[in-house]
This record gives sequence, structure tokens and C-alpha cells, in this order.
Amino acid sequence: MRARIENNVLFLHHEDLPEFKKGGSVVRNSYFWALRSIAGRSRRYSDWEYESDVWLALGRMLMSFTESGYLVYRETVLEFPLSQGEIPHVLRDVATWE
Repeated sequence: MRARIENNVLFLHHEDLPEFKKGGSVVRNSYFWALRSIAGRSRRYSDWEYESDVWLALGRMLMSFTESGYLVYRETVLEFPLSQGEIPHVLRDVATWE
């Protein structure tokens, strides 16, 4: 998922976020609700926002879904632009450069 950090807020690109689908995959829908539950802002068609207070929980959640093997790796890894600078330590296990 494309990500960026501005003013200690992590933004996940809205086009890369999972979609909730009624009657869809239980894992994918659970992933949607798990990500949404800790987001500071999660409006439809907008980037979701995560304050630094929840980055540890976000990292653990992403790692858990990655290790489950039910989702594609790219869906559970944060992809930062090279211009972002250093990836915060708490997110390094679930992040890479775009």
C-alpha cells in the first residue's frame, strides 16, 4: 500500500486500501475493518490517516495479516516514496521503499 508521513500522521493511499464487500472474503473484510478501526480518519475515496500513537498496533496488524498468507504481500506492506526519508523504526518490519 502506498504510504506517506506528514506531521507525524501516516496516510494510506485510498486506491490501495481494501474494500468491504458484503458477502465477500471473510479475511479481506476483517482486514478492512481492522484497518478502519484504528484509523484516525477513514473516509470513503480519501486517504486513511493514522496518528503515531497507533503505529505499533498498525505494524502488528499488518504483520499478522501478512503471515496469515491469505492476502497478497503488496496488500499488507507499506510502500514509502524514496523522498520520504527514513522509515520510522516501529514500521520497518512492514514497510519498504516504492
